[in-house]
Amino acid sequence: MVTGYCVRCKAKQEIKNPQNIVMKNGRKAVQGVCPKCGTKIFKIGG
Repeated sequence: MVTGYCVRCKAKQEIKNPQNIVMKNGRKAVQGVCPKCGTKIFKIGG
């Protein structure tokens, strides 16, 4: 279970369909979707 902050819901939400990615600067991150509103959630260092 990976959680991140949804800016539209203004609350921490569990990330739906999390994908581990590597940013241009080499840092790891997790990208997914908010299960309530469908907005992208992005968490650095996840």
